[in-house]
Amino acid sequence: MNYTIHQLQIFLKVIQTKSITKASEELFMTQPAVSIQLKKFQEQFNVPLTEVVGRNLRITDFGMEIGRIAERALGELEHIKFKTGEYEGLLTGRIKISAASTGKYVIPYFLSDFLSENPGIDLILDVTNKSMVLESLLKNETDFALVSILPQGMNIEEEVLIANKLYLVGNSPERVESKPWIYREQGSATRKVMEEYLAHAESGHRRQLELTSNEAVKQAVMAGLGYSIMPLIGIHNEMDNGQLFIYPVEGLPITTQWRLIWMKGKKLAPACEAYLSYLREHKKQITEEQFGWYGRY
Repeated sequence: MNYTIHQLQIFLKVIQTKSITKASEELFMTQPAVSIQLKKFQEQFNVPLTEVVGRNLRITDFGMEIGRIAERALGELEHIKFKTGEYEGLLTGRIKISAASTGKYVIPYFLSDFLSENPGIDLILDVTNKSMVLESLLKNETDFALVSILPQGMNIEEEVLIANKLYLVGNSPERVESKPWIYREQGSATRKVMEEYLAHAESGHRRQLELTSNEAVKQAVMAGLGYSIMPLIGIHNEMDNGQLFIYPVEGLPITTQWRLIWMKGKKLAPACEAYLSYLREHKKQITEEQFGWYGRY
């Protein structure tokens, strides 16, 4: 056997994504490079790790067993790195955060200085939709989740970070009533807030577009395809540039709270405990320095 750590990492990513194309995107590699490394890894075994059924890549039972062993092996290698850091007097470990898509405008500012002060800590930040965020929290695949609406039926603890203000926006100073509404996908927290507002405030509204990310909605609104209710935190630059405009309407803004949540009773690693302590001490200062413009709206 003469496989490399890199090949183990690539194979695990292929298992997770069930796609060489998706694995290459997440690993920031070309598709041919992933295929070559996967082929070299397969050459170490006489039993197939993968097979193609129709157009779909399938991991064999043997491949799944190898994947589980590889995951444990890579975990032990990470442990060696963290232990080395501990003996050198560094705070070490890994923090994994799953964030709802609009959270990408929030969480980096609450991480930057902490990570600079603690170079021995690795961060994994997964930005996806709310449903996937909560699923990863329930499965214990992440340490923290960043959400703007508290989930129902989950026993969680929380640390509130900053307000989340949602406004009706369009691409011109005056609103044209005939334009359609642009929705986020089912499961999005913004979609839930928007539906609740429209159910009471706008009669006869027409839904024509449904898009799967806040960035896609923003681009569609800027292109003049319609209107949407959007988080203020994600449209600051576009408002300053005159590409988006807020319409003052009754019932808006709707304000929720961006908050970091974790499962109650979860034993947090020292790195995670240190991060929570940092947040509690510095979040007010971060909010004032990085989001001072927020108070104008």
